[in-house]
Amino acid sequence: MSDAVEPRERLDKWLWRARFFKTRRFATDAVKSGKVRVNGVRTEKPGAGVKVGDVLTVARAGRVFVVRILDFGERRGPAAEAETLYEQIDA
Repeated sequence: MSDAVEPRERLDKWLWRARFFKTRRFATDAVKSGKVRVNGVRTEKPGAGVKVGDVLTVARAGRVFVVRILDFGERRGPAAEAETLYEQIDA
């Protein structure tokens, strides 16, 4: 049996790196106000850990995005790089 721990990333940090929000503060505020779900469960904790494979539902600017996390990334890069961090799911 393996004791390997699955890598996790803070929810607000991932949302910022994936360019769903312009600043990490905006990402934090969105999570705290209940605009983000992780695997269908509403969370109000910006520090909640997410992992590769988790499905996020994000309400932003009058739209709802449903995405699956593919990677965490090393930095907040250009939009083309951010788009490699997730796959859009048709909801």
